Amino acid sequence: MKISLTTAASVAALTLALSATPAIAAKKVLLKVPVWFGTHLTGLGSTPQWLADHINEASGGSVKIKIYEPGKLVPPKEMLESVSKGQVNAGWTTPGYNTGLLGEKGAIFSAVPFGPDAPEFLAWVYYGDGRKLWQEVYDKAGYNVHSIPCSIIAPETSGWFSKPIDKPEDLQGLRMRFFGLGALVMEKLGVSTSLLPSKEIFPALEKGAIDATEFSMPAIDKVLGFNKILKYNYFPGWHQPATMFDLIINKDTWNGMDKQQQSVLEMGCKAAMLDGLALGEAIQFPVMKENLEKGVENRYWSEEMLGQFSSKWDEVVAEESAKDPEFKRIYDNLQAFRADYKLWNEWAFLPRPGTKRIEK
Repeated sequence: MKISLTTAASVAALTLALSATPAIAAKKVLLKVPVWFGTHLTGLGSTPQWLADHINEASGGSVKIKIYEPGKLVPPKEMLESVSKGQVNAGWTTPGYNTGLLGEKGAIFSAVPFGPDAPEFLAWVYYGDGRKLWQEVYDKAGYNVHSIPCSIIAPETSGWFSKPIDKPEDLQGLRMRFFGLGALVMEKLGVSTSLLPSKEIFPALEKGAIDATEFSMPAIDKVLGFNKILKYNYFPGWHQPATMFDLIINKDTWNGMDKQQQSVLEMGCKAAMLDGLALGEAIQFPVMKENLEKGVENRYWSEEMLGQFSSKWDEVVAEESAKDPEFKRIYDNLQAFRADYKLWNEWAFLPRPGTKRIEK
């Protein structure tokens, strides 16, 4: 009996040891992550650092993330290709900055003019076809990366101007920094757009190289100093009702991780989604009040202007869909989801306030 019990105990101990071996022996992973935005931009660039801090703690050392500020490891514009080739094993970006490599369809996964707000966008990405289509864009363009949606922010402001914009003609001839698919809309209204990185926008405004800009939310724009030069800040963010970002990981690196390590990163990015959204929503109104005290006017676009932006966006969709069947396939998928979601949206939520307002 004693021998039998001893044998059974030994077998059980060996079985437990063998079952634990893969977790103990899992190769540690260090992700060196260059980021597109500086981590000093709270609510935008701060999210990847938040992710790194929490992953490094939660993984128990199995996965470690080291963040590199823009340009410190690779130039932001070279990030996607560098990750794909394995020159760096990860990066934090948003597809809208890589349209030169992915086509305009990539920008659909960043922000869609007159498109979904944050809850609806998240619903499509996680429980519609959004994430599958997102990964396909990288795959079909030939990039060896695994994409994890990894943050979202709510609406941005849609422009800082030196004078009121009351009618479409007021936009004619302006030189403006503008992002994503919304830039194609502005160009149809006579605006010359450029996609300057954050650190170059203020100097360009000072030197008169550009006349106006959009970048992000009020708290982030404050860090860049726009309120010191431009006094008319326009809402709502029709061009970016919500904006998503992703952690891209070299596929060879990703496939070399065990399931536990992959799960830690997937769950960490979902947590980063929540934190990025909540933080962004919490820090805007104090800055808006401060802007008012400094002479900034918060202006809401007139119905005429919103109608112009919307009609020009319809033209952009038609043109991009004709040029690229993949753009049409992705956009049509999103629109089909939104058509169904509309039933829930119209019945479940309180009516939104009507147009307003000029605050002085």
